[in-house]
Amino acid sequence: MAETAASRTGSVSRKTNETSISVSVNLDGTGKSKISTGVGFFDHMLDQLSRHSLIDMEIDAKGDLHIDDHHTVEDTGIAIGQAISKALGDRRGITRYASIDLAMDETMTKAAIDLSGRPFLVWNVAFSAPKIGTFDTELVREFFQALAQNAGITLHILNHYGANNHHIAETCFKAVARALRTATEIDPRQAGRVPSTKGTLV
Repeated sequence: MAETAASRTGSVSRKTNETSISVSVNLDGTGKSKISTGVGFFDHMLDQLSRHSLIDMEIDAKGDLHIDDHHTVEDTGIAIGQAISKALGDRRGITRYASIDLAMDETMTKAAIDLSGRPFLVWNVAFSAPKIGTFDTELVREFFQALAQNAGITLHILNHYGANNHHIAETCFKAVARALRTATEIDPRQAGRVPSTKGTLV
């Protein structure tokens, strides 16, 4: 009888005095998403993250938007990171590393990922305006900080150049998505091993 591959899915429910968030991910999906955070631009970015990583995502977030978007964005990053970490399990057999230079019109951004189990963010991205519509541009970094910390990934994001702040933000999400897609994939040459000489990534 053929061996059935383990499901690489993870779900997290997180409730605080500021937010109530539920997230489900499937690392072996097709990029389907169902996303509702109450923050339109953020929903658009998360849809890009799901679509281009091919990670199915269901995200429902309710936060104190009457104050601002900060808690909702940061706590959603925490929950997505925790769900991805659950789905990765002991990270056995994964490709682990990936990087990409992603172009969008006049903008180019690099994302490099190590699914190391060691959280770290290097952020070299500057925006020329404090807002994209009503969305605070500083929250892009806050999201990726929360994602990296809770997914246990080393994440470097570098914007090479760009003029349009929407494009800069979108290339960050798309580049991270494409790097995640490659790094989370099962490498058939690993033969189920943990990709580390230490024998563990967690």
